[in-house]
Amino acid sequence: MANEWTIGQKDRLGVKQGTEHAVLVGLVHQMQTEEEVREYLDELEFLAMTAGAETQKRYIQKLPHPDPRTFVGKGKLEEIKDYIDEHEQISMVIFDDDLTGKQVNILEEFLKVKIIDRSTLILDIFANRAQTAQAKTQVELAQMQYLLPRLRGLWTHLERQRGGIGMRGPGEKEIETDRRIVRDKISLLKKKLEKIDQQNQTQRKQRGELIRVALVGYTNVGKSTLMNRLSKSDVFAENKLFATLDTTVRKVVFERMPFLLSDTVGFIRKLPHHLIESFKSTLDEVRESDILLHVVDIAHPQHEDHIRTVNQTLKELGALDKPTLLIFNKIDLYREREYDNYVPDEVKAEIEEGLQKNLSNTFEQEVLFVSAHTKENIGELRKRLKKMVYDQYMVRYPYQAKRW
Repeated sequence: MANEWTIGQKDRLGVKQGTEHAVLVGLVHQMQTEEEVREYLDELEFLAMTAGAETQKRYIQKLPHPDPRTFVGKGKLEEIKDYIDEHEQISMVIFDDDLTGKQVNILEEFLKVKIIDRSTLILDIFANRAQTAQAKTQVELAQMQYLLPRLRGLWTHLERQRGGIGMRGPGEKEIETDRRIVRDKISLLKKKLEKIDQQNQTQRKQRGELIRVALVGYTNVGKSTLMNRLSKSDVFAENKLFATLDTTVRKVVFERMPFLLSDTVGFIRKLPHHLIESFKSTLDEVRESDILLHVVDIAHPQHEDHIRTVNQTLKELGALDKPTLLIFNKIDLYREREYDNYVPDEVKAEIEEGLQKNLSNTFEQEVLFVSAHTKENIGELRKRLKKMVYDQYMVRYPYQAKRW
């Protein structure tokens, strides 16, 4: 089989351990502008770095729609091949959009390197980050759902078969057998997830009737670091995408008033649909929460686009209407990037006040600037969060809440 990196073989999934060298490919077509593609490739490079790959070069092509055989045009493919031939350290080409099994085979045969698309790369990171049985099952389910529609394209020994007289035989039966095996595996994994989800629901009921607060946001905005500041616990935090896959829940007490604080998996643009479906049970913590802390990286150039991506996902989860505090994290990094040493503190304060009002009006939510790294405004965050939790307790347990 020409394709040696199929998603069904876990030991060969995506990026190998250690640094590999990659070329990135993006396509400007009717659904994507050139500016959007450049932003997506920035994100793809960060994804590749998270998986352990170093980006050597990027290629962008304008086409009305992707080529059904090679994704990019013939001339661009020759250009990529020439670059790979000149740089022997290149071990893979990463495409920013999903490829079919047929496209992967054709590209691998022509370029003689590993071909990976965005979904495969994200699945590779998920597979490496998964710690609990639930996360591992969700990743495996996403892998199987990704593999199912690509089975025919990955079967290179059936390339000559076109159906009709003289073309029927054991080959067709064999691929149908494989499809049935994958479908059965998907069914089995879904049942396993349902069982795990029932156990999680039992755990959530056993936590009592405490108010629940969930940290949500784009990936790598500092949710886990912020959780460590608020709960004084040691939750894993790293400057990489998808550092957190498993929901972490901590009991927090503010001046004798208890509540539950949970850290959830980060969202991302162009997140494949089968991944969202697989991880919906993890996001139950978001659906069942009473308050949302929407964390945003204000230092990121596309932070407003990130907010819209998260809001869209929350809308799909039916959680957009919950009481929400919009927290703009990494204000220290924002100042470092936006101001020079000659800007007076009063001017900085005036600019930030105007920015805060503008963001609050744009997204129609209460806004707060903080730095989880330097602990700036963490005290104010605690104060606002305490009031939001208290208000929820007053609605649910008015007599008990008065004691706090």
